Amino acid sequence: MTAVLDRPDWLSATAPTHPVRWSAEAPIAPRPGVRHPHAPGLEIVGAHAQVPLAGGGFVEYANLDHGASAPALRVVRDTVDALLERYASVHRGAGWHSKVCTALYEGARRPIRDFVGGRSDDAVIFTKHTTDSFNLLAHCLPARTTVVVFETEHHAALLPWEDRDGINVVRLAAPASPGEAVSAVDHALRTRPAGPALLVVTGASNVTGEIWPVTALAAVARARGARVALDAAQLAPHRPFSIRELGVDYVALSGHKLYAPYGSGALIGRADWLELAPPYLVGGGATATVTDEETTFKPVPDRHEAGSPNVPGAVALATACHALAAADREGLAASEQALTERLRDGLLDIPGVTVHSLFGDQVQTIGVVTFTVAGQNSAVVAAALSAEHGIGVRDGAFCAQPFVRRLLGAAGCDVQDGTGHAIRASVGLGSTTEHVDRLVDAVESIASRGPRRRYVVVDGRPTPAVDDRELPVIAPWQ
Repeated sequence: MTAVLDRPDWLSATAPTHPVRWSAEAPIAPRPGVRHPHAPGLEIVGAHAQVPLAGGGFVEYANLDHGASAPALRVVRDTVDALLERYASVHRGAGWHSKVCTALYEGARRPIRDFVGGRSDDAVIFTKHTTDSFNLLAHCLPARTTVVVFETEHHAALLPWEDRDGINVVRLAAPASPGEAVSAVDHALRTRPAGPALLVVTGASNVTGEIWPVTALAAVARARGARVALDAAQLAPHRPFSIRELGVDYVALSGHKLYAPYGSGALIGRADWLELAPPYLVGGGATATVTDEETTFKPVPDRHEAGSPNVPGAVALATACHALAAADREGLAASEQALTERLRDGLLDIPGVTVHSLFGDQVQTIGVVTFTVAGQNSAVVAAALSAEHGIGVRDGAFCAQPFVRRLLGAAGCDVQDGTGHAIRASVGLGSTTEHVDRLVDAVESIASRGPRRRYVVVDGRPTPAVDDRELPVIAPWQ
């Protein structure tokens, strides 16, 4: 047991295993975790959990909201549980547990770098999530940098560059095709003011799931002397990729979308801009010397990781990267594609339902489908899917308001409140054909007859006017 506690799966051949422990009132069937047909070892915590329905009864939860956050892999939870048995503050600690945690924390950088195909000298800086990663990178940009970014980006990649002294932001309109995207970037970089440049682009859209032509965009950027930052928050859980093969300079990702929801993300990439910038945060851990006259700071990565770090989060992220890297990614992608096509085709067959995309059939997609139902409020549809069918989806603008406005406007849909609201279903490990078919059947029923129950707005969200569902008691302070 000692060896298991000391070394996670990506530092030894033996993965820690612990019994399942639950502390909730809602029943959870005592069945083994879901085993994806191409992913032995990628069992999901909470698979087969039962959720209450308005009016009584329980049903197995159909989690079709992976685009927002993914559940933990069982190996991730077990590794973190093992770590917590020996948790201590990292760095400079003389105690054994501090040495164990320091080795785990610093060792976690390697499997994350390997997972994204990073170069040997690429820095791996732990952050809170993708948003934090891009804000860190924005903090480190040299003066007079031009940032080129499409309006189709998630706010995490769209907004951090705004209102920063010495930074020129060029926001490009949504392109009609991949080729148009490449041409727009080429023109923007060719006509930019003198100085450094950074192209910020998503790997896969969090709104439509469409995979962007990153390799072509990166080639144009390099030809124009620009660097490329890749938002891989959505791409990383679904498709393998390589920094070197894509030709990008930076990658940002989030653990909570990568089956490691323990509050950690990472920025991976070239160290020179990061080394030259002042610390992102100022405090302990980042400092080399502090005197009455001056303060000097450590090199990257410590330079931008001030404060006591999130050791469980870093270890969780590394464990998820290690587990996914060892899986049959091609098999996973094929199964996901089959589920996604089943979902998209089923929704397209429903009168009044519009499935939204930017490039149409020109590109591949990950397991994300966004749609609207004519005559139905998207928030009410999502509430009905949950309360009446036990299905979890996302509604709203998905932190991509300019893009959603553009999509809905192009489709002639109502842009509510000037922002636009749609429904997003997103599959992941553990998603099944039953989950997808249940969603399609439920949407067909709502589109033709409306929700079964009456809904009212409580705290800004629709909820059944009579809702007898009780939240489970999980925390001791509830």
